[in-house]
Amino acid sequence: MKILVIAPHPDDEVLGCGGTIKRYSKKGDEVCLCIVTKAYTPDWSEEFIKNRPKEIEQASKILGIKKTYFLDYPTAKLDTISQKELNEAISKVINEVRSDILYIPHEGDLNKDHRLVFQSALVAIRPVKHKIKKVLSYETLSETEWGQLIKPFIPNVYVDISETFEKKREAMEAYKSELQKYPHPRSLDMIEALAKKRGSEAGLKFAEAFILIREIQ
Repeated sequence: MKILVIAPHPDDEVLGCGGTIKRYSKKGDEVCLCIVTKAYTPDWSEEFIKNRPKEIEQASKILGIKKTYFLDYPTAKLDTISQKELNEAISKVINEVRSDILYIPHEGDLNKDHRLVFQSALVAIRPVKHKIKKVLSYETLSETEWGQLIKPFIPNVYVDISETFEKKREAMEAYKSELQKYPHPRSLDMIEALAKKRGSEAGLKFAEAFILIREIQ
């Protein structure tokens, strides 16, 4: 089985579905990742930009991601790119991977990059073009909960990550430049707290939660 995760920014894949990715790779399924944006100077330092590929590679290795596609659009500036161009770039990756399952960000996230990626992904997977069996959206700490007034994240799918949570945690530790201290949402404490909260909603120790957008059986 093939799985594709589309992440507006590096680390979104870990925050949103790191434990689920590891579940797939442990079973021998092929997981691919598409990272839509990248950092740039002077908004980010040369050191940050230099270390970024190493963080991505390390996190991907921990989770067992087979291949990563980089679209290299400017972070926090996706609204300067035409929607048509973004649609076509994401479509190209989806056409190449031809995944059975697709994971995309939540449509109500505070970060506009996330919302634009969500919209472009839906355009790219219109049923007249693709027969992806399942499409789900994931939540991203510090984006999803802060965008609740735009559109609340109300999950209807839970994945048991009790056996893979430590790998999710380890993968997030690889993103040293993104980790913050508690009570920041992107702290290890809050990542664990959310996994426990989602787990408690489904009678599990740790879980990741998703919204099912479409499923073909």
